[in-house]
Amino acid sequence: MAIEAGLIAVGAGIAVGLAGLGAGLAEKDVGAAAVGAMAENEKLFGRGIVMMVLPETIVIFGLVMAILLWTKMV
Repeated sequence: MAIEAGLIAVGAGIAVGLAGLGAGLAEKDVGAAAVGAMAENEKLFGRGIVMMVLPETIVIFGLVMAILLWTKMV
């Protein structure tokens, strides 16, 4: 049982880690575009904030997968 629990823990860590890495890479590009758009037109601030939040949902999905794996381990 110990090896299965260890593999599940590694899988949960990979799920959160890779989701965070992917969200960081996506947010880099989205953030640069949002700041550029807001520099030209200040009315685009709300849309820029919404676009910055969208990549963060990827991390939430990774966290949900890790929680599902963790509940299977316990």
